[in-house]
Amino acid sequence: MSYKKIHSRTKMLQLAMQNLQAGDLQQAETLYRQVLAQIPNNAEANHFLGVIACQHGRFETGVRLMRKAIKARPDYAEAHKNLGKALKELKLLDEALISFQKALSIRPDHAEALNDLGNVFYELRRVDEAISCFRKSLAIRPDFFIALNNLGNILQEKGFLEEAITCFEKALAVKPGFPVLYFNLGNALKDKGSFNEAVAYYKKAIAIKPDYAEALNNLGIALKELGQLEEAALFYHKAIAITPDYAEAMSNLCVLLGSQAKVEEALAYLRKALRYKPDFTIGHSNVLYLMNYVGKLSQKEIYEESLRWDTQHAKALLHPSQASGNKPDAERKLRIGYVSPDFRDHSVAYFVEPVIQAHNREALEIFCYANVNKPDMVTERLKALADHWSFIAGNNATEIAEKIRLDEIDILVDLAGHSLNNSLLAFAHKPAPIQISWLGYPNTTGMQAMDYRLTDAVADPVGDADRLHSEKLVRLENGFLCYGADKSAPAPAKPPFLQQGYITFGSFNNLAKLGPEVVQSWAEILRNVPGSHLLLKSKQLSDAATHRRFLHLFAEQGIDPSRLKLYGWLPDKDGHLGLYSRVDIALDPFPYNGTTTTCEAMWMGVPVVTLLGDRHVGRVGASIMHQIGLEEFVASSIENYVQLAAAIARDQERLAGMRKSLRQRLLESKLMDKRLFTKTLESAYRQMWRKYCESM
Repeated sequence: MSYKKIHSRTKMLQLAMQNLQAGDLQQAETLYRQVLAQIPNNAEANHFLGVIACQHGRFETGVRLMRKAIKARPDYAEAHKNLGKALKELKLLDEALISFQKALSIRPDHAEALNDLGNVFYELRRVDEAISCFRKSLAIRPDFFIALNNLGNILQEKGFLEEAITCFEKALAVKPGFPVLYFNLGNALKDKGSFNEAVAYYKKAIAIKPDYAEALNNLGIALKELGQLEEAALFYHKAIAITPDYAEAMSNLCVLLGSQAKVEEALAYLRKALRYKPDFTIGHSNVLYLMNYVGKLSQKEIYEESLRWDTQHAKALLHPSQASGNKPDAERKLRIGYVSPDFRDHSVAYFVEPVIQAHNREALEIFCYANVNKPDMVTERLKALADHWSFIAGNNATEIAEKIRLDEIDILVDLAGHSLNNSLLAFAHKPAPIQISWLGYPNTTGMQAMDYRLTDAVADPVGDADRLHSEKLVRLENGFLCYGADKSAPAPAKPPFLQQGYITFGSFNNLAKLGPEVVQSWAEILRNVPGSHLLLKSKQLSDAATHRRFLHLFAEQGIDPSRLKLYGWLPDKDGHLGLYSRVDIALDPFPYNGTTTTCEAMWMGVPVVTLLGDRHVGRVGASIMHQIGLEEFVASSIENYVQLAAAIARDQERLAGMRKSLRQRLLESKLMDKRLFTKTLESAYRQMWRKYCESM
């Protein structure tokens, strides 16, 4: 071959590369094809034609051309790396893995190949290997902002928030003004609970990219956490306007509307979201959760929707071949697993901590699976009580199920149901031979994979409840709740009516529970007790628009705003519990009763009036009152509820006496007898296990 031809080909390759780097793909492609017309097996031309094909979305063509380049030049590291990227786009992850590893065997210091290999490991859910790859990439090239971003994302997912934040900050120092980095830093700060800082970074991302729907949505989430509900709703609406089928934003908007007691409006948004995204499991769970707040929806309707959830999202994951191989010995030591996102400062912890503490370790071994992103002091306390502890935040359902299966759990207990951050899809895999729903959700899961639900005869009387649950109901004879009160709480204060000269009714419940019938009945109580006041305390009332709305709702019922005292978020537990010093009588909402709020009120010496409903969610108050022997505080109808509250308000001598005696009454009741409750629970576990062993 003449020097002239070689020189001409080299020049064409150089010119093609210049065009490729300048973004002129068409001219670059023309020049590479001219080279191949002379030498069909030219590695460089085949490689970069493959790269161009991939940039046009023709990944199969790209793979073919890059394989041709590698055949001509087996040690072509860049071609191996780009072949891996094309294979990854085609979801041929195992083949992509081989290509990246080959590139690195040729060039061990190839930072980009290490980053790409990390991405494949992540998609294969080999998370620790992914982290190792990103770290190696950054050791070679510390300013590689893409690897910094990828490492930050995976560390955030695993809950290592401080290190994730550092990664995003370093990436922004290299690539300032890049909206995705502002967005990701905002996400890590949000997960950390630094909502004001998160808001600032989301706003920076949106300033650069005004149509950034994901940033608008997450800005709404952060603002909601700050109690700025109307502003949060505005950004959810903006995200949906940009992306009309943005199901997650619709779901977030519905949760916000629900918290403002606009439950039916919230459900309408959720159902719309599910039309756009039928496989939106979390959104469908939110539908079920919100349905419990709507009194006019029957238990049968909720049950049927629960079965649809199972059919649509869970049933296909249940395979007989996945059944547990646990040794069916009826009397051996059992391995009990508790799964919850609420092993933290949360209502559920008040009821599960005394049980974990009281379990008989000679008969049971306790495993806790915490779907907790932000551990706190309560998390650490619970962790110390468990025999085994696993953080599962960031793991998918299959990974969680596999972890549980490897731990050889005999009885697995879900403490979340269809509430936020649940792990129901892990239960759908049936990783344990016996699976139970308890505590965190007041209704059936609807799941074929869930065997039992723990309740009691007051909360779920024999009859309709059995027919309208997919699980077999197990009624614990000493109640389904065991309350672990905050022993550091201040002592009950003197009755406020003695100082104020009037009765103050109160509720510290989520506003979602205060629907139109509740507002009407509470207004009627105020009319029946002249001069009385109503104190409402809820995080949502920190929002000015929500505050005004509730004043207006009661004004429509003829209640002067001066008779209402509305409190939003308080910065510490003492402030929250201390506010009961201003309440004489607590009012339990309906159809969705309080649980923790009811127990806390009585712990602070404040009696609670509750209404007996027609299903579990509206009978929790009655169950609690039964456990402490105060059934006379349970009303049989709305009319009776109003009359009962007014009668208690008039009996001020009894009120004063209860203020002094309620805490001791709770301490001596079955509600707080953790040994009695846990013994009853363990007996139920053993009976379930014996029945399972008999069936094997």
